Amino acid sequence: MTDSPVLPLTRSCPYAPPPEHVQLQREPVARVTLPDGSQVWALSRLDDIRTMLTDPRFSSDRQRKGFPLQPPEARPSPPPRQPMIGLDPPEHGEARRAVVGEFTIRRMNALRPRIQQIVDERIDAMLAGPRPADLVPALALPVPSLVICELLGVPYTDHDFFQSRSANLLDRAIPPAERYAAANAIREYMAALIAEKEKEPADDLLGRQLAKGADRDDLAGLGFLLLLAGHETTGNMISLGVMTLLERPQALAALRADPATTPEVVEELLRYFTIAEFVTSRVAREDVEIGGVLIRAGEGVITLGNVANRDPAAFVDGDTFDIGRGARHHIAFGFGPHQCLGQNLARIELQIVFDTLFARIPGLRLATTTDELSFKNDSTVYGLHSLPVTW
Repeated sequence: MTDSPVLPLTRSCPYAPPPEHVQLQREPVARVTLPDGSQVWALSRLDDIRTMLTDPRFSSDRQRKGFPLQPPEARPSPPPRQPMIGLDPPEHGEARRAVVGEFTIRRMNALRPRIQQIVDERIDAMLAGPRPADLVPALALPVPSLVICELLGVPYTDHDFFQSRSANLLDRAIPPAERYAAANAIREYMAALIAEKEKEPADDLLGRQLAKGADRDDLAGLGFLLLLAGHETTGNMISLGVMTLLERPQALAALRADPATTPEVVEELLRYFTIAEFVTSRVAREDVEIGGVLIRAGEGVITLGNVANRDPAAFVDGDTFDIGRGARHHIAFGFGPHQCLGQNLARIELQIVFDTLFARIPGLRLATTTDELSFKNDSTVYGLHSLPVTW
């Protein structure tokens, strides 16, 4: 196997992909070496990634040999049961159909009043507290955490437990064994919670799935996945979005002048940051040609979604943050059969937070410079550790 460039996974600029990723669009299907020494294919063109994500010859199975971003020696033995994100057809389709009705636009819209109440309560508390305030623990993290906890039927009083384990699980700087221990702790927590719900049925997502006869182990995996994704990704997008809009007064003024523009602002933020770009990694189940390049069975593929969502063939001047772009064909939520189950909920939460926060605190501003902010450069999901604001 020939030598290939080592590909960094961290961003050197908070508003841009790593320059090494951008350079790969000159060779959009390129052989690269990951920091752990493993060699994989990297896709950086939007069309190639969308093609790959709809091709059943590529596997989502995290336990399959060759799957990237997981050193072989770090795989637990025996392996845990795969959550939905790691299933292939036909098991994936069956698992998704069982729960997709919980996340329809209609059902998510029915949650709007409760989400609005949660946002207002968190802003009330922030206004009553000291200045400057850290927006991450004050608003960005509690809002999606409270919402997903209520949706699943998870006691919010346990949020410190699962948030700390989630942070460890997603931190690439932490040894793999410790990350697996964090994941197992959350799975064990979900299994115990489901056992309690069997004794005392509840009208929440987990309770309804139990009533339909869902397998307990499968349901624990689903709960684990939804709990993790439901608070970590949206929380990071809230803080990154607030930072971005505060640094772009014209965009913020447009949002304040016409809340009807908020959905487009949200879409542009999602495209611009693409905070979970490596979730869509795959491994070839058989020989497949993508972009004129033959990928052999057993070879891993990573998707550089951050770069693909700025692909000049798909987005004019993609490096520019443009709230009038109106581009909804991004892959911030993935693409194909595995695209994010909770995307409708995430969009609604982001819209309500931005509309409410900037309307209620018109003098909101950053309490520090962007250069002084601490970003989650070693995390699987990009974001901010803190965001000091004042008014």
